Amino acid sequence: MNKVLLVGRLTRDPEVRTMTSGNSVANFSIAVNRNFKNKEGNVEADFINIVVYGRQVENISKYVFKGSQVGVEGRMQTRSYDAQDGTKRYVTEVIADNVEFLGSKNNSDKEVNAYVDTTSSVFMDAPSPEEGIDVSSEDPFKDFGSEVALSDDDLPF
Repeated sequence: MNKVLLVGRLTRDPEVRTMTSGNSVANFSIAVNRNFKNKEGNVEADFINIVVYGRQVENISKYVFKGSQVGVEGRMQTRSYDAQDGTKRYVTEVIADNVEFLGSKNNSDKEVNAYVDTTSSVFMDAPSPEEGIDVSSEDPFKDFGSEVALSDDDLPF
C-alpha cells in the first residue's frame, strides 16, 4: 500500500503550469514538523515536494500561497531524469489525490477553510458576514436566562 498523509505549511507559492496535453499541474513544497526535538531542543522539519493534477489545480492557484497550512493525501512516487551535466538525478515527491485547505499563515483576508476532493470537485468557502451569518463572539442565548425549554415539536428529527 502506498498512502501518504501530511499536514504542513507551503514553503513557496504554488507553481502552476499547463502541460502539452492541456492538463494543468501545480507543484509546491510543504514543511512538515517532526514529532521530536533535536539535541538543541529545536523542532526540525522535513520539506516535501507535492504535485497536484486535474481539477484541484485551479483552487490551489486561487487560495493557497506561501505559509498556508494544508493537509495532503496521496501517494509517494520516485522518478529519475538525466541532468544537463549527464548525471542521473532522482526525485521523490507526493502525488496528491486530495488537498485540504486548513488555513493561512496568519489571520488575514486570504484565510480560507475549504476541502477539495478530486472525485467530486466539492469546494466550500468559509461563511462570511456578508452572507447574513452571525459570526460574532457574543453569546446568542444571553437573553434567555439560565434554561431554555424545548418541546418535541422544536426538534428537527
